[in-house]
Amino acid sequence: MKSDGPIYIALGANLPFDGGAPQDTLQRSLQMLAGRGVAIRSVSGFWRSPAWPDPGKPDYVNAIAEIDTDLAPLALLDLLLEVEARFGRVREAQWDSRTLDLDLIDYRRCLHNCDRLVLPHPRATRRAFVLLPLQEIAPDWHDPVSGKAIKRLIAELSEADRVATVRIDG
Repeated sequence: MKSDGPIYIALGANLPFDGGAPQDTLQRSLQMLAGRGVAIRSVSGFWRSPAWPDPGKPDYVNAIAEIDTDLAPLALLDLLLEVEARFGRVREAQWDSRTLDLDLIDYRRCLHNCDRLVLPHPRATRRAFVLLPLQEIAPDWHDPVSGKAIKRLIAELSEADRVATVRIDG
């Protein structure tokens, strides 16, 4: 596997799949990735965040994983989409509830912009459910676009977002 920089993916779910809770789905999706040429280097704890834009829907469970792979960014994206589909992900409406969401957040600090993939993830730096778990496993991470440290990005989030995103394990 290449080791010329970290790759981070965000995991999230707010619907059960195959009788399992969202946390189970996140763990099983990591196992599936590990069986497909992806090395799981570290995983944050699980975090709960309210559904958006409809807080009346079930809360999300989120985590961040540092991975390593020989797959190029678009090939990795295709694998993430395939794993989502195997866990029942149906894309009907943007920001709708889902059994699994896997987002490529940062691929070795690469800047990439095409119709299928923007790197780093264009909204990651504005999401407490990404930044708080990312800080657990990458406290020295800096946004490749702005150069801002993760602590500064977290401080720039609204207090409501920071308070609403809560660690739910360990």
